[in-house]
Amino acid sequence: MFDIQEELKKLPGRPGVYIMHDENDHIIYVGKAVSLKNRVRQYFQTSRNKGVKIEQMVTHIRRFEYIVTDSELEALVLECNLIKEHHPKYNTMLMDDKTYPFIKVTTGEAFPRVVLSRKMQKDKARYFGPYTSSQAVRDTIDLIHKLYHLRSCNRSLPRDIGKERPCLNYHIKQCDAPCQGYISQEEYGKSVNEVLKFLNGNYDAVLKDLEEKMNAASEALEFERAIEYRELISSVKKVAQKQKITDSSGEDRDVLAVASHEGDAVVQVFFIRGGRLIGRDHFYLRITDGESPSEILNSFIMQYYAGTPFIPGELMLQAEVEDREVLEEWLTSKRGQRVTIRVPKKGTKEKLVELAQENARLVLFRDRERIKREEGRTIGAVKEVAALLGLNEIVRMEAYDISNTNGFESVGSMVVYERGRPKRNDYRKFRIKGIQGADDYGSMREVLTRRFTHGLKEREESEELGKFTVFPDLIMMDGGKGQVNVALEVLDSLHLDIPVCGMVKDDHHRTRGLYYNNVEIPIDRSSEAFRLITRIQDEAHRFAIEYHRQLRGKGQVHSILDDIEGIGPARRKALMKNYAGLDEIRAASVEELAKIPSMNEKAAEAVYKFFHQ
Repeated sequence: MFDIQEELKKLPGRPGVYIMHDENDHIIYVGKAVSLKNRVRQYFQTSRNKGVKIEQMVTHIRRFEYIVTDSELEALVLECNLIKEHHPKYNTMLMDDKTYPFIKVTTGEAFPRVVLSRKMQKDKARYFGPYTSSQAVRDTIDLIHKLYHLRSCNRSLPRDIGKERPCLNYHIKQCDAPCQGYISQEEYGKSVNEVLKFLNGNYDAVLKDLEEKMNAASEALEFERAIEYRELISSVKKVAQKQKITDSSGEDRDVLAVASHEGDAVVQVFFIRGGRLIGRDHFYLRITDGESPSEILNSFIMQYYAGTPFIPGELMLQAEVEDREVLEEWLTSKRGQRVTIRVPKKGTKEKLVELAQENARLVLFRDRERIKREEGRTIGAVKEVAALLGLNEIVRMEAYDISNTNGFESVGSMVVYERGRPKRNDYRKFRIKGIQGADDYGSMREVLTRRFTHGLKEREESEELGKFTVFPDLIMMDGGKGQVNVALEVLDSLHLDIPVCGMVKDDHHRTRGLYYNNVEIPIDRSSEAFRLITRIQDEAHRFAIEYHRQLRGKGQVHSILDDIEGIGPARRKALMKNYAGLDEIRAASVEELAKIPSMNEKAAEAVYKFFHQ
């Protein structure tokens, strides 16, 4: 029995993270402290005014645990990781998982490329952005190829010069073919320097050069070429007006403000780069009643900047945050340069924060009804599923499916839904290694074993979150009793206790119910739970088939039949169509093999000898 008052006496006066559990041992809150002894005791002191949120949370606490760290900064990082992993009920949770694109110039290569990148890494490349529009980035990259003819291929140059023919981009005059040695590294480098100037906002020189070329072509009566230059001029002006691209080394800041009502909040972020407002975005948060703008912003900064690849030199907020100094230290360490958090009190900066706050308020009330409807489709649907299965709470669901072509080259898929929404960054693909033929049960056993073995290994070896570290609250199998039993056998062998249900379909391949604890539970077809289960089932199936087609399209699916002399694609396809797997082909006689369409006696003998020599 956990005695809270006795355990409070044992708390150390050191920095660390504390974790609150409810009566079902679920983590309901994670917090950090400069002194664990002082901070945790405050929750259980009746004389303190703790606010509605804390008062409500304390009534559910049945035990707590803590992790000691060497500094408050370490506690902040650990708190971020634990909140991201466990999604505690009483922590303010960022609902959006957005990433912003950069334009990357691979200046570390002998013949650099210009590509879209979702991450800003510490390499020899130059990065520009981030941008709020992926399409705008793609338009800019296309324009750069038309203007400067840089390569877009992944060939290793100069090693591979002359090894392959030039690609289509050379023939349509969007690449100078360094892969053929048609342009020297020195001349190519001059084009790269012009690209860097363009991305830094030097549009005037480009426009002047294009106008001179257009006029010259017009005077020479080369009207088609003049039209091409005119279209390029139009594209450059469009990009210049739309993007206002600046280098990431300039003076940049983000402006943050929040609006909240009951359990909903919106944080509006203005992105200022080089002194110019280049874009804005808003983020939805799940909060509890009574949280102040300061508390919401404090939580938002931790969660948002833990995942974004770009951190500006200054954050301007509408209210002071409790952890300003430690947040500044943490952001500075992530950025590699000084980061300052300010609350402007007057002038244009204060007006800008007020503008962000007004935009947050407009978004919140404009989208409030839509948010409620979306919550019904997602969180509400998950609650319905939990009620059907008799589970207290479900946050993360994982669904699995197997795809193959007549038993050949099986692949597995794992899709992840958190709070009723797909979490595509956590999707995983598996190529089946140890199973031959159309053995869906064996293939599923391999997929689940590999998934949870990797997860257990990651938990043992590192404190960082890996690809498989986070385990689901519910596993959903595409099938009934058989698939569920396979999953339960795997979990039992690994000493894991995770609920497993099967998504059962009728004779028309439509979902009809859930198989759980040896009972088939019917589902109301008009319910949000039914729609969510159908979406998850379809998504797992789509992801598996897409991966299988991708492998086949890339020529990566190689059958053992390809090694038989005289068996080409048509005959291999015929064999795969008529037999369930290699074992059946191996057992067939020459006469049986010869009866298959497109096969003859010579080909049948070759197949038979291949398996029986």
